[in-house]
Amino acid sequence: MDEFQEDGSRALVGALASRIRRWGPITFRDYMEICLYHPRYGYYAVPRPPMGHGGDYLTSPELGPIFPVLLGRQLHQMWEVMGCPHPFQVVEVGGGTGALARGILAWARRHRRPFYRALRYMVVERSPYLRSLARRALAAAGLGGRASFPKDLPPASVVGCVLANEVVDAFPVHRVYRRGGELLEVYVAWDGQALREELGPLSTPDIAAYFQRLGLLPGEGCYAEVNLEALPFMRWVGQTLCRGFVLIIDYGYEAPELYAPWRREGTLMCFYRHRPSPSPYWRPGAQDMTAHVDFTTLMEVGQEVGLRPLGLTDQAHFLARLGIEDAVRTPGLEPEEFLARRRAISELMDPAGLGRLRVLVLEKGVGPCRLHGLQG
Repeated sequence: MDEFQEDGSRALVGALASRIRRWGPITFRDYMEICLYHPRYGYYAVPRPPMGHGGDYLTSPELGPIFPVLLGRQLHQMWEVMGCPHPFQVVEVGGGTGALARGILAWARRHRRPFYRALRYMVVERSPYLRSLARRALAAAGLGGRASFPKDLPPASVVGCVLANEVVDAFPVHRVYRRGGELLEVYVAWDGQALREELGPLSTPDIAAYFQRLGLLPGEGCYAEVNLEALPFMRWVGQTLCRGFVLIIDYGYEAPELYAPWRREGTLMCFYRHRPSPSPYWRPGAQDMTAHVDFTTLMEVGQEVGLRPLGLTDQAHFLARLGIEDAVRTPGLEPEEFLARRRAISELMDPAGLGRLRVLVLEKGVGPCRLHGLQG
């Protein structure tokens, strides 16, 4: 950890300790929110890209152009299925450094000119630092005029696709523990020297309602995460989308598997320099924190706001159906480029890594259709 991060982490611990001493223990959800999004010391506020080979974790767009090209192919088919509307709006939630936006727009400009002329790409990114990186990346590629960074989108204003790649798993989550058939919540306390956990009553009835909706509970003696913010997110997506598709790519499972009784510790994970870190209380603000997504709830809440699920698959199969092997079939590739593409394909398809990401596609106002990424 560099000096800036170390100082920031110490300052964040001090701010947390001061708050807890004054107001009492806080929910894990509030702790995670502060660690990730504190305006000065939060993980996504630090002026250092968190993703990529030089960061703490790797997302698919950072592996080069292959992933953006394949998503571009799927978006192009969506545009055709919808009757080629002009404009066709792509709203990328959590656009990060702009790598995915740049890759999709560059591919369309070169290979699908009519689609490119119709494209209006909107990047929604909470982090001011990442937003600035995305602006610079798109401007440097000559694509700044095709992209915008809206602060808000009116209801029913989008005709096209809402895209969220590895976003929902970064929403702050409540953590619960089942003991004696009862759900208790994890709180973060201060013992005078360090942060520690303690169990207490549920901070909101929404947690119990969440599991009532699913008709299940975590196993006895199990920790579990509850992503309450995913519910208003899906409602916002459904209200913002007038007609088109929703494409969500993230780590997660359907609810029976996510809350299986053998999953004793839940799915909360922290990463520092591409390695799992030992605890969410280790170097707060300097490490990534995520929890797997409940795709059952995403689909159910989506249907309440008019989003009809078209399919749920994994990234490896999704990309294979979109023709990922075409990347190494291009005639005249230099050996170095061939090997670089082969390595990228291997990482994108790795069943123990990026290949196990889940891909959920929903539609609104389009009707039944067979998208290439979901066929078979």
